[in-house]
Amino acid sequence: MAYEHWTLDDIDWSAFDPAKVDPEILKIIKAASMVEYNGADYATYLCNVFPDDAQFQEVVKVWAEEEIQHGAALARWAELADPNFDFEGSFQKFKDGYSLPLDASTSVRGTRSGELVARCIVEVGTSSYYSALADATDEPVLVKICKLIAADELRHYKLFYTHLNRYLASEKIGKIRRALIALSRITETEDDELAYAYFAANGDGQDYDRKRWSQAYIQRAAGYYRPKHLDLGVAMTFKAAGLNPRGRLAGWAARAGYWAVKRKAKGLKQAA
Repeated sequence: MAYEHWTLDDIDWSAFDPAKVDPEILKIIKAASMVEYNGADYATYLCNVFPDDAQFQEVVKVWAEEEIQHGAALARWAELADPNFDFEGSFQKFKDGYSLPLDASTSVRGTRSGELVARCIVEVGTSSYYSALADATDEPVLVKICKLIAADELRHYKLFYTHLNRYLASEKIGKIRRALIALSRITETEDDELAYAYFAANGDGQDYDRKRWSQAYIQRAAGYYRPKHLDLGVAMTFKAAGLNPRGRLAGWAARAGYWAVKRKAKGLKQAA
């Protein structure tokens, strides 16, 4: 039986409860809606990097449609929570200020395998993130949306991991290189994409400063993680890097990662 992806009509929007909207979660949902809705640009980039792989290109196009749908669902919820939120205007502001390397013909990771490692990291990271948000909010419609997206992102991880194994058969990049790519992609959560999305959604009348808006985003987003969210993220990251996802090192990394995330969130909150 063919897989049928959920649609916005599968969400009971009438269950929305404005009394349960957390204004801090609303801010990061607005930002997330734009990053997800930008899926078409990611598809363009990936198709440029894999120009001779029709099989992968077809997969990427379906993946991008689902990412765009994530953005549409989050945007609709944000507009219910804040009727003054202009998603279209904010998204255009985001596009005007941030862009992907759409003219690239090779991966910014150096190899196609490296690109697929990075995609795995993004997908498991977002799955953990939306799982954390689903647990953090009491608003029933947002809980539903976040759970749907978290499940999608985990499925997307498996999709990219399957193609990663296909390319590793010929490119054979080692575990150290894969681990370094994974670590590099994790640190990019502090780059301009999320910072500018947060600014475009919440910075009316203010100027863009990467450090300021990145810290504003991380201060809020990092606070919602619990150990179980990091456990999954670290295990799947280790798997993409070719390391043992259930070994002692993975367990240590999960604990260290949770400590680092909470420490950073606390430090940024105190500095705000």
